[in-house]
Amino acid sequence: EVQLVESGGGLVQAGGSLRLPCAVSGISLGDYAIGWFRQAPGKEREGITCLSRSDLNTFYVDSVRGRFTISSDNAKNTVYLQMNNLKPEDTAVYYCNADGYGADYWGQGTQVTVSS
Repeated sequence: EVQLVESGGGLVQAGGSLRLPCAVSGISLGDYAIGWFRQAPGKEREGITCLSRSDLNTFYVDSVRGRFTISSDNAKNTVYLQMNNLKPEDTAVYYCNADGYGADYWGQGTQVTVSS
């Protein structure tokens, strides 16, 4: 059974930082493209960053580029999202995703709330 479990969310003041781990089991991280998505209240889920499996290139949407960093520790089978200089508009449920071989796996999400 494949499981992705996010953690590390919480309440933080604007300008603060959080690191979200996503522990993956049942698949090997190195074989999948990994991404982080978020869904704010009343909005659609949006992809914010991903890490390709082939060449380890990263992609960031403009709203998080320079503030968020995706990384992976294949030995621990864990993906991380380091979030710095958080803003109230970053408030959302954050999800990690593993995509590959025709399969798409999601975690249950972790809530991040940024107060002004």
